[in-house]
Amino acid sequence: MTQVKPGDTVRIHYTGTLSDGTTFDSSAGRDPLEFTVGSGQIIPGLDKALPGMTAGEKKTVEIPCAEAYGDRHENAIQAVPRDQIPADLPLDPGTQLQMQTPSGQIMPVTVAAVTETEVTLDANHPLAGKALTFAFELVEIV
Repeated sequence: MTQVKPGDTVRIHYTGTLSDGTTFDSSAGRDPLEFTVGSGQIIPGLDKALPGMTAGEKKTVEIPCAEAYGDRHENAIQAVPRDQIPADLPLDPGTQLQMQTPSGQIMPVTVAAVTETEVTLDANHPLAGKALTFAFELVEIV
């Protein structure tokens, strides 16, 4: 049987869980995820688990945060004066927003806290600092 190698386009079904067993993402009920192995389209720890697999093979891998979304960075958390945020934006903690950097780049942020005078925004990926487990099946090598 053909084995996966870097550069191959593959399709997988997967379920991603946290260390407490909470599912954070799954392809269940959707089409398999398609990507090119070794291209940087998925997190490194999952990408590295694919070479050598054959269609139909199943695997579970535990991925440390360094091989997933990296460590959390405190400098990615910033307090912004509340009057600098449009009044019509929802500011409930956990709300996902987008902000524009001085260079014009769009950056996703999460509302971390809100007071009368400021809003604390967190630009860390929601899964940063967390070890992840992926149970997946290689559906096919395209």
